[in-house]
Amino acid sequence: MPYNTTRAMKWGVPVAALTVVGAAVAAGPVIAAVQGDPTLPERTAAQLLAEVARNAQRAGPPVMSGTVVATTSLGLPSLPLPGGTSSSPMALLSGSHTVKVWYGGDDRLRLALPGSMSETDLISDGKGQAWLWRSDANTATRFTLPKSKDGHRTPPPSSLAPGLTPDAMAAQVLKAAESSGTAVSVDKSQQVAGRPSYQLVLTPKQPASLIKEVRLALDGEKFIPLRVQVYAKGTTEPAIEVGFTQVTFTAPAPENFAFTPPAGAKVEHKAFDAESAPPGLWGGDHGKPGASPASADKLRTFGSGWATVAEIPFSGTGPATPPAGGDRRPGEADPSKVLDTLLKSGKPVSGPWGSGRVIQTKLISVLITDDGRLLAGAVTPQALTEAAGRG
Repeated sequence: MPYNTTRAMKWGVPVAALTVVGAAVAAGPVIAAVQGDPTLPERTAAQLLAEVARNAQRAGPPVMSGTVVATTSLGLPSLPLPGGTSSSPMALLSGSHTVKVWYGGDDRLRLALPGSMSETDLISDGKGQAWLWRSDANTATRFTLPKSKDGHRTPPPSSLAPGLTPDAMAAQVLKAAESSGTAVSVDKSQQVAGRPSYQLVLTPKQPASLIKEVRLALDGEKFIPLRVQVYAKGTTEPAIEVGFTQVTFTAPAPENFAFTPPAGAKVEHKAFDAESAPPGLWGGDHGKPGASPASADKLRTFGSGWATVAEIPFSGTGPATPPAGGDRRPGEADPSKVLDTLLKSGKPVSGPWGSGRVIQTKLISVLITDDGRLLAGAVTPQALTEAAGRG
């Protein structure tokens, strides 16, 4: 899901979501006040989203640091992924992984994905550049970040790592809620990372969506996202959960945002594509098996909101070159083998649009067509085949 790079989206939450949700609240009874322990002042869904919108108008999230645990349980087949604690990006496809987070204000961000014998770091210094460091490959990639018309860096730091921080996840969730019917309520208060938090519950109304509900926990004082839980239909445990387990709202030390490549490291310099994340790590077409570097320019979408389907060209042959950041090291996942395992788990389908294979998980469906397209979304396989027919 692409990120809006206006000032209002500086750290992820679209103001337009307030209008959509506000209309839904106005159409029915006032949302019940937060109940339970810990006790927080009563707030309706519209009031909470107004607080979120006000925060989004600022240049970025407050200065803070903490530990985030990202857990993925999609029901994928057994994949040839690294065992144990790994900093390999592909390991994020399943299991729980710890991410260290530092926000320093003024577009300064650091994320660290530690492994048992390695670490992957993303560092934005607030001066127009970001570093991607992989200790296992001894490689450092420096990305030049362009400026937007308002003088701020584009894209915002949180979009450098979509899905790995609660604010980035919240951006995607509320973006989906903008253009589609969504029921919104306030659940009982929660303790997240030791802090009293409000919990918004967003329930998609689109039948094609595989999402049952999304639970968004907001800090009771700062009103920033501390945890996002995405539940698939027919399940009682989240398929995706990204949340702080520890958080401190104090300024991190400046040295957290300084990086100098170690002696002997292989260093690359690249311009950051605002339409995709750095290749081979946090997302973006360059890191997807079978996708070409030009795929971002050929992205098409069908539907809207929770039922959005994305389509890109897909060769099905896997990457022809080693993943960005250096050669693959022993123990690191082989994208071509992962792709092959996923394709074998797919179910053959066909229709007036042609033929292909559908890979379905609890939350995500993927259709790979024989004519070279990949369609994906948090939707039913039928929604994918319907979209393929419109291509």
